[in-house]
Amino acid sequence: MENNYEYIVSACLCGENCRYDGKSTLSEKIKRLVDEGKAIMVCPEVDGGLPIPRHPCEIRNSKVVNNNNEDKTEEFVSGAHKVLELAKKHNIKKAILKEKSPSCGSSFIYDGTFSRKLIKGQGITTELLRKNGIEVISDEEFNK
Repeated sequence: MENNYEYIVSACLCGENCRYDGKSTLSEKIKRLVDEGKAIMVCPEVDGGLPIPRHPCEIRNSKVVNNNNEDKTEEFVSGAHKVLELAKKHNIKKAILKEKSPSCGSSFIYDGTFSRKLIKGQGITTELLRKNGIEVISDEEFNK
């Protein structure tokens, strides 16, 4: 069966309880894209092998670390590559991802100090998708 997926979207935005804290941040507008067959849900962190729930992670010195100072970069990079493979497989050129996430942030991420301070930056998955010609916007931009 031929599909017409236009987007990859963060699963947590569609009600999937896959965030680090085991919760979701539902956006009815984004979930509707999935319900209409226009989008595929992904969670790069889970795809990379991380559990639900998991310790919060932030990017520090080009590495992804959790609040126990454990390096989780490999899991984040692995998950990002799985998302890219899915996008290529379905010829998807757009993604709507969760802002502020160390995977999915497109304009802002946390600064790596676990103090809730935001800095300009992008997550691991967003960076990889953009390097491969996929447009990434945040849930905040899409929901305006």
